Amino acid sequence: MQYKKIAVFCGSKNGNNSIFVEHARQLGKLMAAKNMDLVYGGGNVGIMGAVANAVLDNGGKVTGIIPKVLVEQERQHLGLTELKVVDDMHTRKKMIYEMCDAAIVLPGGNGTMDELFEMLTWNNLRIHNKKIILLNSAGYYYALIVHLQNMQHHGFLYESWDSSLRHFATPTEVIAFLDEDKN
Repeated sequence: MQYKKIAVFCGSKNGNNSIFVEHARQLGKLMAAKNMDLVYGGGNVGIMGAVANAVLDNGGKVTGIIPKVLVEQERQHLGLTELKVVDDMHTRKKMIYEMCDAAIVLPGGNGTMDELFEMLTWNNLRIHNKKIILLNSAGYYYALIVHLQNMQHHGFLYESWDSSLRHFATPTEVIAFLDEDKN
């Protein structure tokens, strides 16, 4: 599979570890170098803005999809290749899922978790079968990975959690996985 359009889900805040922003910038730069277009939530703040700016600064293309209610809150990015303003969060997520070939999840809060688990659920229900990758910057997702293992151990998952979700510690490993997987 050729991974041309990559969804990135992540925080609209920087978090309290500088590696989160650094990894977002590295990922954006690597995506642009590999001609992978970014599809994301359309904001210009937090690590969301960092990844978008890195793709743009390195000659890549970025499509932002933002709901009307968040235009002011998230300060929509005005320098994108394309910005789509939609009615609500559900439309935003659905459009991002439909447009992407794979998704990378960076550190984030409740919205990021919502996006991750909806994609995992859709994979499980065979609504789509897209690669979903956690960028486990500074171990941010270790507790989540342990929880997923616990869900499986206690019999609440229909398939092994890691059949739909991969995790890597660095942006370089994420892009290498996508490069390797396309062959």
